[in-house]
Amino acid sequence: MAAARAERPERIVSAWRPRVPGVVEVFHASFTEYAYPMHVHDAWTLLLVDDGAVRYDLDRHEHGTPHDTVSLLPPHIPHNGASATPDGFRKRVLYLDGTHLGDELIGSAVDRPDLRDPLLRRRVGQVHAALVGPGDEFEAESRLTLVGERLRTHLRSRDTAREPRRDPVLARRLRELLDERVVEGIRLTEAAGLLSAHPAHLVRAFSGAYGIAPHQYLMSRRVGRARRLLLEGRPPIEVAVATGFYDQAHLTRHFRKLVGVTPGRYRTTFDTVPPVSAACTGGR
Repeated sequence: MAAARAERPERIVSAWRPRVPGVVEVFHASFTEYAYPMHVHDAWTLLLVDDGAVRYDLDRHEHGTPHDTVSLLPPHIPHNGASATPDGFRKRVLYLDGTHLGDELIGSAVDRPDLRDPLLRRRVGQVHAALVGPGDEFEAESRLTLVGERLRTHLRSRDTAREPRRDPVLARRLRELLDERVVEGIRLTEAAGLLSAHPAHLVRAFSGAYGIAPHQYLMSRRVGRARRLLLEGRPPIEVAVATGFYDQAHLTRHFRKLVGVTPGRYRTTFDTVPPVSAACTGGR
């Protein structure tokens, strides 16, 4: 066991800053023996531990992060961190500015930094998945908005929590806006400004009215256009640009998800399908 641990890399780190409002940094890391000293951040730290466990002190109180929790460490509050298991830990972190969480919630986060909420954990994981490659910023922004809303629900008092309300008119206006911007796309914050609505309410109103999230609707429209262009014989790389995808790989990922085959395979299938014969029209 000790020999196996010695062969493992001590630190594997990946960090980047996506083009998503509210996200200061994305940080993925695997550590075996490294321990963080006491330090502070000027951003909110939203932490998932995927393997192992982390023990840390926050404001002179000890906490831990089992794999089924989401940890939220507030800005400006000293904390440290070390593995709670012999084999180290693997984590994913979002560092967030004050867009989704205000300073008034710092006290509540100090009191309850570890949140056992399977839905929240799944939603944070979906944000990370959308941030791995370029082109899905609208999805990441939409999912992060719902994450922020759920975090605020955890941190604020129950008597201030409000039930989401339906707003079919707002949902229709957002759909019309997305239809106008299929290729060029739009940021959720821009859409919220144009429609004078809070981003979280905008996402919930649309999903409640149509049973699909705004980013899923937009991607469906893009794939639909891509199918038509592929059937016209245009190559996938041109189709990707013409339909608003970041690149051909981005088109392929979403096309396969919605159609079941890659754009190239879809186009090849079209090339091999014979035209309608006279027999199909009665031979006349």
